[in-house]
Amino acid sequence: MSRGIMPSQQKLAEKLTILNDRGVGMLTRIYNIKKACGDAKAKPQCLADKNLESAVKFIVRKFPHVDTRNNSLTHLNTQKADIMKNLSLYYCTFVDIMDFKDHVTELLNTIDACQIYFDITVNFDITKSYLDLIVMYATIMLMLSRIEERKAIIGLYNYAHEMTNGSSDKDFPRLGQLILDYENPMKKMMEEFGPHSKSVTEALFSLQTVYPRRNLSAEQWRAAQMLSLISAPSAMLNPAQSETMPCEYLSLDVMEKWIIFGFLLCHANLNTEQMAVTLWRLALNSGFCLTLFRDEVFHFHKTIEELFLNIKGYNKRATEIRELKDHALTHAGPMHRERRKFLRAALRELVMVLTDQPGLLGPKALFVFMSLSFARDEIFWLLRHAENIPKAKNYDDYVDKHLAELMFYMEELRALVRKYGPVMQRYYVQYLFSFDAVALNELVQNLSVCPEDESIIMSSFVNTMTSLSVKQVEEGEMFDFRGMRLDWFRLQAYTSVSRASLHLKDHCDLGRMMNTIVFHTRMVDSLDEMMVETSDLSTFCFHSRPFEKMFQQCLELPSQSRHSVAFPLICSHFMSCTHELCPEERHHIGDRSLSLCNFFLDEMAKQARNLITDICSEQCALSDQLLPKHCAKTISQAVSKKSKKQAQKKGETEKEKPGVESMRKDRLISTNLDKLHTALVELCFAINYAPSIVVWDHTFTPREYLALHLEYRFTKAIVGMTMYNQATQEIAKPSELLTSVKAYMSVLQSIENFVQIDITRVFNNVLLQQTQHMDSHGDTTITTLYTNWYLETLLRQVSNGFIAYSPAMKAFINLPTENELTFNAEEYSDITEMRALAELLGPYGMKFLNESLMWHISSQVAELKKLVMENMEVLMHMRTSFDKPEHMAALFKKLQSVDSVLKRMTIIGVILSFRSLAQEALRDVLSHHIPFLLSSIKDFKDHIPRETDIKVAMGVYELSSAAGLPCEIDPALVLALTSQKGENLSPEEEYKIACLLMVFVAVAIPTLASNPLSQYSPLLEGHVNNIHCLAKAVNQIAAALFTIHKGSIEDRLKEFLALASSSLLKIGQETDKVSTRNRESVYLLLDMIVQESPFLTMDLLESCFPYVLLRNAYHAVYKQGLSAAS
Repeated sequence: MSRGIMPSQQKLAEKLTILNDRGVGMLTRIYNIKKACGDAKAKPQCLADKNLESAVKFIVRKFPHVDTRNNSLTHLNTQKADIMKNLSLYYCTFVDIMDFKDHVTELLNTIDACQIYFDITVNFDITKSYLDLIVMYATIMLMLSRIEERKAIIGLYNYAHEMTNGSSDKDFPRLGQLILDYENPMKKMMEEFGPHSKSVTEALFSLQTVYPRRNLSAEQWRAAQMLSLISAPSAMLNPAQSETMPCEYLSLDVMEKWIIFGFLLCHANLNTEQMAVTLWRLALNSGFCLTLFRDEVFHFHKTIEELFLNIKGYNKRATEIRELKDHALTHAGPMHRERRKFLRAALRELVMVLTDQPGLLGPKALFVFMSLSFARDEIFWLLRHAENIPKAKNYDDYVDKHLAELMFYMEELRALVRKYGPVMQRYYVQYLFSFDAVALNELVQNLSVCPEDESIIMSSFVNTMTSLSVKQVEEGEMFDFRGMRLDWFRLQAYTSVSRASLHLKDHCDLGRMMNTIVFHTRMVDSLDEMMVETSDLSTFCFHSRPFEKMFQQCLELPSQSRHSVAFPLICSHFMSCTHELCPEERHHIGDRSLSLCNFFLDEMAKQARNLITDICSEQCALSDQLLPKHCAKTISQAVSKKSKKQAQKKGETEKEKPGVESMRKDRLISTNLDKLHTALVELCFAINYAPSIVVWDHTFTPREYLALHLEYRFTKAIVGMTMYNQATQEIAKPSELLTSVKAYMSVLQSIENFVQIDITRVFNNVLLQQTQHMDSHGDTTITTLYTNWYLETLLRQVSNGFIAYSPAMKAFINLPTENELTFNAEEYSDITEMRALAELLGPYGMKFLNESLMWHISSQVAELKKLVMENMEVLMHMRTSFDKPEHMAALFKKLQSVDSVLKRMTIIGVILSFRSLAQEALRDVLSHHIPFLLSSIKDFKDHIPRETDIKVAMGVYELSSAAGLPCEIDPALVLALTSQKGENLSPEEEYKIACLLMVFVAVAIPTLASNPLSQYSPLLEGHVNNIHCLAKAVNQIAAALFTIHKGSIEDRLKEFLALASSSLLKIGQETDKVSTRNRESVYLLLDMIVQESPFLTMDLLESCFPYVLLRNAYHAVYKQGLSAAS
């Protein structure tokens, strides 16, 4: 018997360590079983099957004695294999709990037999482990009783086992009895713990010097200047010391669990010991619920009251519980609210001081972990109480919009500890070998009694510390003092039993010294474990809704939004709540941590994006005030004042001038823009706080979230600012859009002042996508919108005769008509607007615009070719008979669709004129942006030898055209017409059609003289019906067609000029005034064609058409124009 209670053979330290760890694993598994059974989707199929419902009810009703021959169970026979497969894990968990209970009971009996001395301030490890085990045991049995389907699971599994194997499972009888015994788990455990009352009470009584000192109000903390490094500047470098080092950062929640569960299970002491009553009342006043595990809580007042009412002579205690509950409901909320308020200020000060002087992390490390522990306790208190608020209570006490600030300071302290870990290691390595080793050696030497085993262990402590050196830290050597700490745990067990040779209670200094040394070793090798122990917030993983609600409250309050980064940072804690006994939940928790982190970062970026969008809107409105169109009223008012034509009307307020918003009479006045900037700066601090956040081996980059959201919003904003209305065909002027875009970009550029984000990359991604016909999301871009508008709206109205192209103004202008257009063409096509368009679309966008224009031209050319083919025979005769006037006149009468040919050629000319405006604007823009590159391209183009291969030349022309430079042969037009070759026509026939097209146009030009709209306007320097655009059409179509068909452009144009001049000379001899009413205006077309052409010369024209006729024509049209104007 004496051998049975020898402490060295009982392995008390090892058993306590293993059972506590196993208890966490058991709790994890029970918790998952409870949640699975409560979830319709995760519930085992056999429990959710309606066909088995009657059988399950029968098993539960008869549990544990189930008659397998009963007819109610016949449905189960067909599914017995599935039942065993689905429920085996659950059943085995219940069996493991039964084994765990047996081991705990055995260990508690052994500890009672050994009469172990417990004192949290001396043998901290064994006392804490003992109390933890009791609470763990009670929690497991409570959680077991909360699984409603426990009888069904065990009964179903055993029935399936019996049907399969012919006998019940060997563990079923004991397991069934366990389930019955613990129907009321607290009552059963109160009976069980009677023999353990002495040990439990002794351990709890040791808290009398710790718990009351820790459970103070904020006023008391403030009076004691708790956690302040600057309250005593002279002692700032002194190491923070305490005789109870590990108790200083011990969780208050943990101590309250010990006290409440301990005195509840061993309640007899409440009638005999005043010390027990004091601790009991203090714990019950702190709140109205405890966390059992994760999101499972224990409403202890109600449970205790019910238990005490059933115990004889405890009515007075039950009444006292009700009073304590009322007190907690009234005072606990405000008390904890004030604690959180104090801790926010204390942690803020601590962070600021340690950030400025990280060297203080060495001597003041205890303050850091105390702060973390205190803050976590308050966060957990609020979390569990906020979700379980009794009715008719003050909800404001359980809502804290500033909680994010407290969590943020915790994260800052954790970051400081991680960053300056080597500083702390260096400090405590020196502390261990230069002070702790010497002090411990001296203490051991002065021991009056020291058995050999204990002496060996303590000598190893001294030797371990003496062998340390700073060089190990500098070389990055990994330290591991776990063995030393376990030896101290063992030593506590050896020296705390009643028959020990060396009694630890007689040498309290040794215990306190070793507890301090253990803390110092943990500062060297277990900083991460210390942070998990004191500041792990992984429980938020199981409180997703409150967690998200806190986050939303944080974002809604501008002063708190800077702390919102704490939420994604906390997601990195979640994996620390997993346990190796329940590996299946690891992926589930990991996925939850990733999804929450992603959600938080996405919401932060969205909020920042929305603020930026609001600022951009304000800035765009301010920029809009500076547009030239707004100065008309100002000019009008100035002119009116000067001429004194009208006095200002009464009550009419003078319009505020742009910039007046910047004039401040009082710096306290805050505008909407000021508030937006303030909110943005606060939120950007959060986004910029961490370059990356690692969660479950996944790296999140908060700044990238913002960049992506800015890209998306900028894209939408640019398209939105075009204000395109498909119904009315209205669109913003390019210059106004450019002004808005620049204002938007200036705001986005300022974001770089707050966040380290590459805004240039955002601009490049967005603006380059806007130069394509659709963006990366498949949405419409401004390139598509403007291309469609110019083609379908502006140029269509030109074709309809409502708009004319003016070479003088280099713009399209509205013509006076009965039906007024909804837009002014000049305001969309003058040089300013075209340059703005080129600036917005860039070379790529302008290329798309050109390709769209060329597609329209190619469709017109296709129709022209059809008309040529219809008149081919007549045109062939006319081509060879241009010197026979009578024959030509007869042939001309046979021609069909002459007006259609001229109309289509005019449309082509209009499109090419618009394109020349666009190309010129692009050239102007590029000459400003890339002058040197543009000059190089120009040199390439200007110095192509005539004998150069056409493919090489076309490559240079394509480059030049992309830069906006005019070319002899338009490569885009060549490409468009090349893709249109007739499938059934030979190259020779195609060439013939091209030649005859030029003939057709040449002989058709004289008919324009009879059109009253063919009059030349000196003001426009063009014809009202846009026939002056034929010059461009003839030259560029000829150049493109004969490049494709490898003919001589110059020869074909000479032929065209001969035919056209011959035809025009004939109308000079006619006397019919109707058919020749605009003869002079049409003559000018020949001059325009020659001037536009790089292949024709004035000398050539002179040889075909007398220059005197042109001179007289110019004189006549200008004279006619002046008389019309007058």
